[in-house]
Parts: sequence; C-alpha cells; structure tokens
Amino acid sequence: MTADILILSNGPGEVTTWVRPVVRQLRQQLGDDRNKIRISVVLSPCPNSSGKEADIAKSYPEVDRVQSAEHFWQFLLWGKTFENWDWYKRGVVVFLGGDQFFSVVIGKRLGYRTVVYAEWDARWYSMIDRFGVMKATVAERVPQKFAHKFSVVGDLMQEAQGLEASEAEDLGIWGENSSNPPTQHSQPSTELIGVLPGSKPSKLMQGVPLTLAIAEYVHSKRPQTKFVIPVAPTLDLQTLAKFADPKKNSFVQTFGFSGASLIVPKLGTDSERPFLKTGTGLCVQLWTQTPAYDLLSQCCLCLTTVGANTAELGALAVPMIVLLPTQQLDAMRSWDGLPGLLANLPLVGSGFAKMINWLVLRRLGLLAWPNIWAQEMVVPELVGKLQSQEVGEMVLDFLAHPEKLAEIRSKLQSIRGEPGAAQKLATLVEEELTN
Repeated sequence: MTADILILSNGPGEVTTWVRPVVRQLRQQLGDDRNKIRISVVLSPCPNSSGKEADIAKSYPEVDRVQSAEHFWQFLLWGKTFENWDWYKRGVVVFLGGDQFFSVVIGKRLGYRTVVYAEWDARWYSMIDRFGVMKATVAERVPQKFAHKFSVVGDLMQEAQGLEASEAEDLGIWGENSSNPPTQHSQPSTELIGVLPGSKPSKLMQGVPLTLAIAEYVHSKRPQTKFVIPVAPTLDLQTLAKFADPKKNSFVQTFGFSGASLIVPKLGTDSERPFLKTGTGLCVQLWTQTPAYDLLSQCCLCLTTVGANTAELGALAVPMIVLLPTQQLDAMRSWDGLPGLLANLPLVGSGFAKMINWLVLRRLGLLAWPNIWAQEMVVPELVGKLQSQEVGEMVLDFLAHPEKLAEIRSKLQSIRGEPGAAQKLATLVEEELTN
C-alpha cells in the first residue's frame, strides 16, 4: 500500500509539541519506507508565527516534504502546492493546528480521510471522519449520532515534558559544579525561575521592571536562585532591554527598580548567551530559542503576565504566579479580540482601555488559562498596584515550601489529559488508512 499523510499545522508551539511527537510515532507504527508512506507538512498562517516553523518541520527526519505558510492560501483555494507536489490516491489529512475547517476543504479536494486532534473544541464533526480529543468533555458537547467518531487520546502537550533537556544543558545556569542538567524527575542544584513579562509594549512597560525587581529581591534573600527570560520570537533583545532602562521607561522607577543593561558576550568568552545585568549585579539569562518548552519544563516556578503564556505553562504543568500590575490602566491595551481592537482605536482608544481594564479588574479572578479551564484558582493571580517585595515574599514562601509547588503541579496535570496521545493519535491515522 502506498499512501500520503498530510499534516496541517501552523504556529511554533504546535509544530514543536504536536507535530514532532506525532510524526515520530507515525514512522514507528507505519515504517520508514518512503516509497510506501510519505509524510508531508503544510503550514497555515499564524499570528504567533516566528517565521521558523517550516525550518523546524524540515529538521524532523520523519518528514518528507514541507510547505511554508506563505503558500498556504494558494494550496487551500486551488489545490496546488508551491512545488507542485504529486499525491497518492490514498491518504489521510491530520489536523495539528490552525482552523479545523482547513481539514474539511483539503480532505475533500484530495479525496483523503480526515483526522483532527481537538484540544478543547471539536467542530465540523459532520464532515470530518475521526477526532482524537484531549479529554472526554470535548466529545460530550457533540450530538450523539457523531459520538462514534470521537476517541480520547490524551494530551499531546504532555509529550513535550518527555523530551530530553538538551537545550537546558546548554544554558549554563546550573552552577559551576554541575555538569548535568536536571531532568523532570530530579531537582536542580540551583533553583530556576522563568520570567515571562509578555511580548507587547503595553505589557512589557510594567512587566519588565516589576519582574526584574522581584528577581532582585528574591536573589538578595536566596542567592542560589537563578532567573531566565524566554524571549518571545517577535521581540528583539534591544527592544526588550529598553523596558529595563530608566531613561526610556518611566515605570522602572515606579517599581523601585534600579534598571538593567543588555550584555551580549563576545564569542569565545565564558558565556556566549546574552543577559540583562541589573543594578545590583544580578544576571538574568535571555533564552532566544523558540519554543522554549524544554527550558520551561526545568523551571520550578514562573512569573508571568496574563495571556497565552499561562496556557503554555499550564500545559507543561509548571507552577506560576500570574501578575497583572495596574499602576497605569491605560497601559494595558493587550487584550485579545474586540476589547483589544477598541482599546487601540485612535483618539478614543485610551478611554476604552481604561474602561475595559476597570471592568476586568472587577472580576473575581480566573484570568489565567489554567484557572479558567478548572474554574477555580489553581495558580495565584495577583492584580493591583503590585510591588516587588510583596510578590517576592510569595516567591520565597513557595521556594521554602516545595510541597506547595508540587500541589500546584499536580493540579495542573489533572486539568490536562493523560500522556500517550501521540501513539493513540497515530493509531487513529493507521485505522483510517486501512478503512
């Protein structure tokens, strides 16, 4: 039998944590004979794209062909890939990111069966052949006559936690006498805290000085603690550093922060990774490889703003403290959807921003994605005119009582599905190939 498996995906997270384990498992189950089974990846546009998704997919040895997102619409509308690929008569379209409707259109055009991985929501179930869902609750919302199409496969994001920590080993933050990085089953010789202040100026303006001030306070009380910022792919280091400069960001002084400067070591020096050096001498490493899931999995705790960061950390079961400083309500213009559009309108946007943030702050929590998923306060959300010392004391309490972090980690794991999703999803694809 000859067959094509067409993977549809989009963003950096999906390509790294969904596509990679699935294509590995497909090769294990279907064999490595490329004359019989071809695996192709077609990417669709994504607002969070780093521009490197195609290169990442090409680096997977299990994948035979990759088309970048810039050529997607031509393929969707006319069925022609940029390199004019040929297709076998038999095949399966596998949805691993983007819009589920793309699977319907492309599957019909190629005459292929369709398999969709549905993390939180399943759509177009009357026109799609099979669904692998993260949890049973996704299938419970579907009419009973389509229930036979649904199988609970578990959480693909859990696969990311099983990856080797090779990137973390190269970070050089584990201490002078530690040559091996910690695995997810061991404790690091140094405590690593991730700092995720956001990627948009409206969040960085307050987030950068606040989180760095917290880092300084914690480090002064607990010198073994190290800090790292996974830099968003849409953010360059010079721009990030501006928000830590008191001459360029007035909020640096508002949070009582001494400021920080960007250091980019020369090649051949002890450290080749850039970092921010604060006024007290604290060096906060800057991690520029994306996605940073391997790195984040090694963090005992993260300081983050609201947004997609909380979803990623929740999926990785990394404990977090979610920060929403309100020193300037007008500055928080980063909400998604219609609120974000209204808040950024010319002339009247400032008024909308203040009103939207005032309304949001009246809510009793549940701003972070893990809390929304669980409908309870799984991870702490700190909202208000935050100061570094009060947040720092909470961090120190967590570090002094690791059982509290373990409890949060356990709750985060329970929210998501079970591991082993890649193998179960690959089995669904294999079944559809022989259908």
